[in-house]
Amino acid sequence: MPIVDVSPEVSLAYETFGDPGDPPVLLVMGFGAQMLAWHEDFCRALADRGRHVIRYDNRDCGLSTSFDDHPVDMGAFIAAVSSGDIGAALAMVPYRLLDMADDGLGLLTALGVERAHVVGASMGGMIAQVMALSRPERVLTLTSMMSSTGESEYGRSTPQAQAVLFAPRPADRDGYAAAAERELVWASRRYGDAAVLRELAAASYDRAYHPGGIGRQLGAMILSGSRADALRELRVPTLVIHGLDDTLIDPSGGRRTAELVPGAKLLLVPDMGHDRPRALWPELIGAVAAHTC
Repeated sequence: MPIVDVSPEVSLAYETFGDPGDPPVLLVMGFGAQMLAWHEDFCRALADRGRHVIRYDNRDCGLSTSFDDHPVDMGAFIAAVSSGDIGAALAMVPYRLLDMADDGLGLLTALGVERAHVVGASMGGMIAQVMALSRPERVLTLTSMMSSTGESEYGRSTPQAQAVLFAPRPADRDGYAAAAERELVWASRRYGDAAVLRELAAASYDRAYHPGGIGRQLGAMILSGSRADALRELRVPTLVIHGLDDTLIDPSGGRRTAELVPGAKLLLVPDMGHDRPRALWPELIGAVAAHTC
């Protein structure tokens, strides 16, 4: 697995699929998830559509640089945010979404890619939005998938989904994999598969068990604020994809993103939750391929 320095502080693990001469598509993964969550078969299928696909681990995840010298006490962080002590919360978290966006752009630079199509899922959609907002000259197109705008009134989680998101997982491999079944609460109701969730969790655990990064990534999301005003000014061609079954980020997050970005296309997918079930890959890959041509 190649690892490349993208800044003096950060190295990213990455993998590519397809012909480097084809249009580059950077896949940005979400909160706490390794690049494995962009399934290898999904990446190869997109590459077969004539795209050079790049997937990578965000900072504080997988085999990329971790920031364990900045531990975050989640109880204290949530208490600070809830009480409105934003100064204290800011002091706990060592980076923001902009830093994570710079990582992805730095990866493109390291790979000799001047401009790319950027596809982000969940928190990865937020990072992809920030890439397009901060460096629009480097983003050919933006695809924001099952994500939101940073406005608290849109894309809210159900109480059940939020409880699963914040619940700690067991530290042993078997318990960690079994606990992944809880994510069925936000999966597609028609296609959600506990075995698939356990398999991904076990593979992620074996590759790089790193729970400490979760708090810092969560803090980066919460403290980066609303992108609404900036999205109104975005001129990068944008596709917004959201599953109608999503309970982790309500479809209002996708609708709001498409409403704000001028000329954005909105694809609402029935039977899709906060996941990408294999049965829906033809539709998702077809939409991304069409948008990135």
